[in-house]
Amino acid sequence: MSPRQPDHLTTAPKYRQVYASLWRDIQSGRLKKGERLPSEAELVRVFGASRITVGRAVRDLQREGLVERRAGSGTFVSSRRASGALSFGLLIPDLGDTEIFEPICQGMMASPLAHTHALVWGSPSGPLASPSDRAWQICRQYIERRVDGVFLAPLEFVDPDDDINQRIADGLDAAGIPIVLLDRPITRYPDRGRHDLVGIDNRRAGFVITTHVIGRGARRIAFAGQPNAAATVDAREAGYREALYVAGCEIDRRLVRRLDPADAPAVEAFMTAATPDAIVCANDRTAGVLMQTLLRLGHAIPRDVRMVGIDDAGFAGLLPVPLTTLRQPTREIGDAALGAMLQRVARRDLPARDILLDCRLVVRESCGSPESKSLP
Repeated sequence: MSPRQPDHLTTAPKYRQVYASLWRDIQSGRLKKGERLPSEAELVRVFGASRITVGRAVRDLQREGLVERRAGSGTFVSSRRASGALSFGLLIPDLGDTEIFEPICQGMMASPLAHTHALVWGSPSGPLASPSDRAWQICRQYIERRVDGVFLAPLEFVDPDDDINQRIADGLDAAGIPIVLLDRPITRYPDRGRHDLVGIDNRRAGFVITTHVIGRGARRIAFAGQPNAAATVDAREAGYREALYVAGCEIDRRLVRRLDPADAPAVEAFMTAATPDAIVCANDRTAGVLMQTLLRLGHAIPRDVRMVGIDDAGFAGLLPVPLTTLRQPTREIGDAALGAMLQRVARRDLPARDILLDCRLVVRESCGSPESKSLP
């Protein structure tokens, strides 16, 4: 069971790009059951890859039961479907923009529960006006295909008046298709919603990372996030505030800001008004962009201001000042999400659950530590 790789993931190894393209064609029906794949020579020409690369991609497809080799005839899309096999749709509009989702999907693929089931990636057709339109079209594809369940990561950074996430959930509910939410809820606190959620304890994450910079000597600690972000950011901010309260640090409204981290004038105005000695960022993407902006404005990190994030995205250790952050257990989230989905399919009457996994603190230079280390 394997997720489709995003088309623009050009940093992936070449064999994974070949694999992703063939996987997408099989799952979408462009390559139908029993149909012969192009020859190895044709694939080499189409993808501009070596025979070794193409062969590795095809072997991966064969190992996962998607294709079968027939001596003297070639490679064909498998026509067999395991008894009891289920198909689950992935509806993750932010897959290419939020680094945690690809390894979460890989965690589903690697789960011992996955060998008889399939992940399906919807593909919108034609030009669409917005991410909301694309997400809704994929939702409708899943309803038409009658998938057995959908893993949904609610769309982030949408207009507050855009009800796309609720519309998707309502559509799938009406079709009787179970939903497991990944990383974030649809509704804002204190509303619980009616679907299972698998992710991390975001309030605890905000608390832990804030407590760490307090321990490094910071006292005027800011919290930075982007406007219209997911509800996870609200929970991380709540944990940040709780950590300040427990430590007896000042809680100043000027220290909490939702802004575009690339907007240099806005960032400079924030730094002038709030005068923080540390910034807790809602996630690593915000931290990475904000760090670049602060450095351009002449702020030294960590001498002038310490910085921390949450996620441990792949680039976190490669920033101009390597970022202290909390590492999400992404593969374990994927495994737990698949388990939750199979339980939900078997037991529709189960109460809605939050399955929250713990994070690991990764200490790097951005908070003033001399060297990188990972703490239990």
